[in-house]
Amino acid sequence: MWFWIFMFTCNLIVPLLMIIFGKVMYQHTPKTINSIYGYRTKMSMKNKETWQFAHNCCGKLWVKMGYIMLVPTIVVQLPFINSNPNIIGTIGGVISIFQIAALLYSIVLVEKELKMNFDPDGRRR
Repeated sequence: MWFWIFMFTCNLIVPLLMIIFGKVMYQHTPKTINSIYGYRTKMSMKNKETWQFAHNCCGKLWVKMGYIMLVPTIVVQLPFINSNPNIIGTIGGVISIFQIAALLYSIVLVEKELKMNFDPDGRRR
């Protein structure tokens, strides 16, 4: 039971952090373009406008994705409360892989939005 609680808690971390940091990203975008924190890609750091756009887009996307991932993360783990630790670990690992894939896919989506709205030099289309 303790291992299930541990895995359940660990698997909730990614969706909850996406919701929290997503809200922070679009409500409190870093004022200056920096290489320490924020949504930092070559395109997002072109100028202030691309920086703001990328944070707004990524933040809203992360909030949506976080809520969407939260429900299946909970539902998938519930039937395995009293299961063998190997099964619990495998289920937790599979959930983590899907969560990481969703995080990486969010980068693809934001970069696509940046390319649709800005030219390669960072000027709005």
